Amino acid sequence: MKKTKSGFNRRSTAEKVTKDIDLTGKTALITGVNSGLGFESMRVLCDRGAHVIGAARTMEKARQACDQMNGMTTPVACELSDFDSVVACAEAVQALDLPLDILMCNAGIMALPKLEQCYGYEMQFVTNHLGHFLLIRHLLERVKAAPAGRVVLLSSAAHMLTPKGGINFDNLTGENGYRGWPFYGQSKLANLLTAVELTRQLEGTNATANAVHPGVINTNLGRHTDDGGILSRLTNGTVNLLGKNIPQGAATQCYVATNPALEGVSGRYFADCNVARSTRFGRDKKLAARLWRESDEILENYLPSQG
Repeated sequence: MKKTKSGFNRRSTAEKVTKDIDLTGKTALITGVNSGLGFESMRVLCDRGAHVIGAARTMEKARQACDQMNGMTTPVACELSDFDSVVACAEAVQALDLPLDILMCNAGIMALPKLEQCYGYEMQFVTNHLGHFLLIRHLLERVKAAPAGRVVLLSSAAHMLTPKGGINFDNLTGENGYRGWPFYGQSKLANLLTAVELTRQLEGTNATANAVHPGVINTNLGRHTDDGGILSRLTNGTVNLLGKNIPQGAATQCYVATNPALEGVSGRYFADCNVARSTRFGRDKKLAARLWRESDEILENYLPSQG
């Protein structure tokens, strides 16, 4: 794909990048709408005319967020670390019998200071990757049913902080050594690799999948962190200068989800509303395919039935 400049930058807001875009008749599902980037993304897409299915960890939180919107919304519960909850969310969305023009995998947790596990796996890998992977697997046909469905996964520049090899398949439990930031980076690399492999699987369809780095933003995501200079490293020591507010932070995911110029663009990594360069692991198609297989094996009992 030829790289073209979008005309937007790190100071652009979600409102600015979607100006004059009419989403009337389109349906979007966004996870993590109760606060931060998810809430702002829902607000802006609603204002542009989209019907937004707003997912949060509980129905109460989802309703509270949806009630603050001006446009059409449908609240759903989706606790990403609870695979039964993810399946129930997907079933609720499928019951609406609507094509999904946008599936925005926004929610996440970051740099947990101590090892936490769920289903025997490290919690960030479960929540950030496996939960969204499972949601995508159940709703992919709904995305493909849209005229040009888009899957948008929130990755991060932190995907450069991964363990050796990118994904340490021998320590997905975290029991053989745990540090919050490398495991967060691993989960964000997993989001990026999901977009890479999904792009391969979507060949011959009108659907696309891309990953984004929203920027360094002060949201609830950072409530656990004592970064010890990590954020400064990720921004070459300019974290204070390059930090974004929430409207700016939501810009890239809204741009990738809606901009007409990106129709057919897939398997890319975006930052500041432009195509960016990921690490070599983020472009590793063999690693992406292996992660998909391993994720399928872990989630075997929760995946949709074939045929």
